[in-house]
Amino acid sequence: MESPASFTAGDAYQKDFDPAVYLKTYYSFGSSHCPGNEYLELNLRSLFKIFTSGGVKGDTLIDIGSGPTIYQLLSACENFKEIIASDYTDRNRQELEKWLKNEPGAFDWTPVVKYVCELEGDREKWAEKEDKLRKKVKQVLKCDVSKSNIVAPVSLPQADCLLSTLCLENACKDLNSYRAALKNISSLLKPGGHLVMLIFLKETYYMVGQRRFSSLYLEQESVEEAVREAGYDIQCVEVTPKRFESTFADIEAVMSLVACKQPA
Repeated sequence: MESPASFTAGDAYQKDFDPAVYLKTYYSFGSSHCPGNEYLELNLRSLFKIFTSGGVKGDTLIDIGSGPTIYQLLSACENFKEIIASDYTDRNRQELEKWLKNEPGAFDWTPVVKYVCELEGDREKWAEKEDKLRKKVKQVLKCDVSKSNIVAPVSLPQADCLLSTLCLENACKDLNSYRAALKNISSLLKPGGHLVMLIFLKETYYMVGQRRFSSLYLEQESVEEAVREAGYDIQCVEVTPKRFESTFADIEAVMSLVACKQPA
């Protein structure tokens, strides 16, 4: 099965993707009206497990396609000295900067931060965690995964870890462009470094307000094949099927993956 013909290209994201509506819809943690609660909790647990396993650590982590969110960095920030965030759209980067600078009107991530701190053993350390993350995010860059240097015109040294959560399936029109994007992002990773991904499987769309955005229909096998083809040894994969129906997205399962880049 292929994604629908109505692929949402980058210019549509730049024009129509409203980060405030997206955050309210999918990240109002604890709200009974938030359709993303189950997936957010699952993703937080997956990332906690990956980053507390002891193997994924180093000096620098680059987050590919951060969107306007910080949840994906909460466990990771304990293992790296510096984090570089990135996103395609101006408004997503502005929304992210607003939280990083602790500006009025920034999205309230406190319930999510408290949840991760509870996983880590001390719910009351949430303010300390927020402060730590704000200090460790050194840059928020424009990125385009279709380019060979995804952060051009900036040139970055290779990092110890690449993190990509729910990004490539929304940025790529077909499996060929997905494979190419994986190879493009991998140029930013040191040999022996880790790739950490969260992927929605068999999803073709998701809603932000009244706007429908496309997603590339991916199966576990095609993701694993693309990762190996990009020069990785896969170390860990977990797939969790959906537990409820949603009118906001047609996700079938969530896949978490850790892979190690092979020596050149």
